[in-house]
Amino acid sequence: MVHTSANGAPTRITQGAPTQGGIGESTLRPDGTLKVTGEFAYASDMWHEDMLWGQILRSTVAHAEIVSIDTSEALATPGVYAVLTYDDLPTEVRHYGLEIQDTPVLAHGRVRHHGEPVAVVAADHPETARRAAARIKVEYRDLPVVTDEASATAPDAVLLHENRTDPHAAHVPHPNIVHRQPIIRGDVERARGRADVIVEGEYVFGMQDQAFLGPESGLAVPAEDGGVDLYIATQWLHADLRQIAPVLGLPEEKIRMTLSGVGGAFGGREDLSMQIHACLLALRTGKPVKMVYNRFESFFGHVHRHPAKLYYEHGATHDGKLTHVKARIVLDGGAYASSSPAVVGNAASLGVGPYIVDDVDIEAVALYTNNPPCGAMRGFGAVQACFAYEAQMDKLAARLGMDPVEFRRLNAMSQGSLMPTGQVVDSPAPVAELLRRVKAMPLPPEQQWLVAGEDADLRQLPGGLSNTTHGEGVVRGIGYAVGIKNVGFSEGFDDYSTARVRLEAVGGEPVATVHTAMAEVGQGGVTVHAQIARTELGVAQVTIRPADTQVGSAGSTSASRQTYVTGGAVKHACELVREQVLDRGRRMFGAHHPAWATAELLLEGGKVVTDGGEVLADLVDVLGDEAVEIEQEWRHRPTEPFDLRTGQGFGHVQYSFAAHRAVVEVDTELGLVKVIELACAQDVGKALNPLSVTGQIQGGTTQGLGVAVMEEIIVDPKTAKVRNPSFTDYLIPTILDTPTIPVDVLELADDHAPYGLRGVGEAPTLSSTPAVLAAIRNATGLELNRTPVRPEHLTGA
Repeated sequence: MVHTSANGAPTRITQGAPTQGGIGESTLRPDGTLKVTGEFAYASDMWHEDMLWGQILRSTVAHAEIVSIDTSEALATPGVYAVLTYDDLPTEVRHYGLEIQDTPVLAHGRVRHHGEPVAVVAADHPETARRAAARIKVEYRDLPVVTDEASATAPDAVLLHENRTDPHAAHVPHPNIVHRQPIIRGDVERARGRADVIVEGEYVFGMQDQAFLGPESGLAVPAEDGGVDLYIATQWLHADLRQIAPVLGLPEEKIRMTLSGVGGAFGGREDLSMQIHACLLALRTGKPVKMVYNRFESFFGHVHRHPAKLYYEHGATHDGKLTHVKARIVLDGGAYASSSPAVVGNAASLGVGPYIVDDVDIEAVALYTNNPPCGAMRGFGAVQACFAYEAQMDKLAARLGMDPVEFRRLNAMSQGSLMPTGQVVDSPAPVAELLRRVKAMPLPPEQQWLVAGEDADLRQLPGGLSNTTHGEGVVRGIGYAVGIKNVGFSEGFDDYSTARVRLEAVGGEPVATVHTAMAEVGQGGVTVHAQIARTELGVAQVTIRPADTQVGSAGSTSASRQTYVTGGAVKHACELVREQVLDRGRRMFGAHHPAWATAELLLEGGKVVTDGGEVLADLVDVLGDEAVEIEQEWRHRPTEPFDLRTGQGFGHVQYSFAAHRAVVEVDTELGLVKVIELACAQDVGKALNPLSVTGQIQGGTTQGLGVAVMEEIIVDPKTAKVRNPSFTDYLIPTILDTPTIPVDVLELADDHAPYGLRGVGEAPTLSSTPAVLAAIRNATGLELNRTPVRPEHLTGA
């Protein structure tokens, strides 16, 4: 430590100790214990004195003209304070949307999907609000439903949105196509002539729900200045604010938003849910209004993953080199645009996978239909494409008589390879190494139930405790897959984040405070921000302020971008704070030691030290009574839109890669599947928190497993109504369904990113699904071209 004399000169210098809890360490999450013990305050736990409860009336049909709405009985219900319909909205701005403002706050003229909001009620008790909503009489006149590509693009198709003026409208072949993106490189027709083997496939990917456990919740509190304070579980505070303010007719500064406890998101909270509804009711009644969806309503209250039909053709030479890929990807966007245009861009640009292919012809489109709206979900367009192209790679390997892993490694891209968009992959792309590593992992022992005899654990068998088999008809299968996912917002989007960092002396210790608008949805960003501050500022104590709109935008917690972009902003702001502190130290103590002027100085262990570890001053002495605070924006390098005709362009800032090996055991008589192991190898650039990284990889892998064997929202093809809006009928993996997930983490730095890191959360969601399907095919010999795989697909029943 440093001791100073009366005139401020150091009297004794010793070596400083490194700061603990910085980047690269598995620092525990500050919210972890609270969450697992049930003490964490989620948005649904919020309470305000004298608050009302909001309730939405949703449409019972998917496509119909609204003939009339009668709210008189609802208004007459004791305890009801307000009932609002489209005609009660306060301004002429009555639609919202992330990119295209096509979603009505409340339905007007017609409803376009099952469960669309028609009216909202505020009452003094949630049951009163529910009963009042049920008393609203809505007369519908049915309209023809649009449910697939054929009905959406027919010459006489009913248009979901007439007179479109959005930027994509002029570039699509039909008004019911939200967006179209081709990717054209080389000459596929000529390459087809070089192919010795050509395989084709048609694939179907089901509609997956984010299935977050914490339902949509919010609390709106009217303020004395005529504005409103909104406490909300969301993924993107400032995007919400941008959409809410015009509808309410308020300046953004009068809508103060604070993030409340979020119980998972996975893309499903990127669009608005009840934000505007709660604010409207609060401003109308002059009272706080709380809204909480039940599970049934949650299925209608957020977007889902786009279901897709994918048509692929791959060619290869006898020696296993890919010649060409031709594909058409049709995504069902549902009734409103949400983020469908960006999903289309991802599906198209990543549609070949992590392989070197010189000749490519891909077309991706998203449709407007009367099915439930679809938008962001973990993997964002790349998941559907990966399922199809990896099935194609297995088909080609089989036709060529090659090992499926070695065939993939032969065609794997690497640093310096060209994407189908013409973009050079300018950071490590260890695709072949990931495949090698995942294949080299030890396999789990076979038929463990035979070894255990009478002590066998039935949970290890297909069917589990239902005791459907003791091993009869059970066959093992092994499958592999690898995927590529972009990181961050793409196609020219101004992707930035803001961080405010303050460093001050409190109680004789240096304390850093980090303030961002980043939505902590479970990804562990608050942990990483504290680690960055400790590393850059050399302090032990870091306070993370609640996320709100009193600081600049942090962008969305999506696209695997927050550690990269908001982490980058925190790092940058900390660096600027550090420079100010060091400049202050030079002015205060520079005359007493030459190292202040000549050495590279750092902050470590609460001290100012040289790069050789020599302590020059206590940080609290430099800070004194005056804090240093900086708010700063930070951007990654710019991207550019894809060409609308060819799809060429520097569209993505970074790519991430993961490979999986699935081991399954299938009861071929009953069509039951038990996934025994789902091993993953992934390059993360730099693991800022290794434990969190492993958790993200295992979580993404489990969501990929879910859509492989059980998860699907079932929509009636005749009525476009959702059949299974509950966790009774929409199944997600439980702990009994989740296999062992060994993880092998590579750390190959991306020099363009803070600390060399690479976005982690989405890549494992891609390749886990096709790996499981490949393993089931390996066990059964069946083609299996759709997800999820159900028992009847395996038994032919």
